[in-house]
Amino acid sequence: MTLLAPERLLLAIVPIVLAAAYLVLQRRRTRFAIRFTALDLLDTVAPDRPGWRRHVPAVAFLGAIALLVVGMARPAMALEIPSKSTVVLALDVSYSMDAGDVSPNRISAARDAARHFLEIIPAGTRVGLVAFSGSARALVPPTTDLDAVRAAIDRLRLGPGTAIGEAIYTGLEQLPRVAEESGTGTASSSPDPPTTDGTDGTDPAEQAAGSIVLLSDGETTMGRPDAEAAAVARSRGVPVSTIAFGTPAGRVTVDGKTVPVPVNEAALKSVATTTRGRFFEAATAPELASIFEDLGARVGIVREQREVTDYLVAAALVAAVAAAVGSLAWFSRLP
Repeated sequence: MTLLAPERLLLAIVPIVLAAAYLVLQRRRTRFAIRFTALDLLDTVAPDRPGWRRHVPAVAFLGAIALLVVGMARPAMALEIPSKSTVVLALDVSYSMDAGDVSPNRISAARDAARHFLEIIPAGTRVGLVAFSGSARALVPPTTDLDAVRAAIDRLRLGPGTAIGEAIYTGLEQLPRVAEESGTGTASSSPDPPTTDGTDGTDPAEQAAGSIVLLSDGETTMGRPDAEAAAVARSRGVPVSTIAFGTPAGRVTVDGKTVPVPVNEAALKSVATTTRGRFFEAATAPELASIFEDLGARVGIVREQREVTDYLVAAALVAAVAAAVGSLAWFSRLP
């Protein structure tokens, strides 16, 4: 639990002072009673009262004040709220994905993991698919028809080059803007060029809603830079989670020559850090499947701070009513 206005806890001095005053008065009452040696007179000025019951209304009343003070500090709890979100899968289909350092090869393991991802995401989640090599292509726009996404995954073909930056831009094009979902605007057909302040020049009310999961085994060799695309994604509030897939021992054969294709973890980690996404490394097919399972379980869940002030006010009301009822029943007066 967190407090959205913790400075208001200074008001706690009120119930503390009242409690101290109550204790002082109780001690004075005891001393006053001891002064009377004539028992008949003592019964007249200080008749017998129920021992423990006389403290109940005071304790309940002080508890009500304390609860109100905490309520004034606006307590909030972090809750996981289900939401029908949109996620775009961006899969690397460059020739390096044919490397056999991952059994049977990188692209086959990536297909299997992506299919598994579709099986575990919450119902109602919209999924889009982007494939990229030297350029990026939107194969399936975000949809709840996951069979269409599976079919497109099965049809993936390898090509030359790697364009991670273009993949991010294409993924952003597939995500709806917040204004579009709320009915106050429409999404742009392409990302706007970034401005000098690191944003993309769009109105915050038209920022994109959703996330991108990007899997790659290499580094950008074509298209716009990763850093430029990551800056645009961040300005639109779109986290890009990246997966570096493969090992340093990766090799492919191109025109009869063996070419090393090591993974560039640093480039992919930088994209995730810039966009406030998550970064993963996978060197085996089981590791990749586990990552996609983790990502799938988190899709459709939004962590929000929800105020619980109403609950504290309700508890304070109950305590105040209890104090009033007890005081009326035992002493025929309100506290």
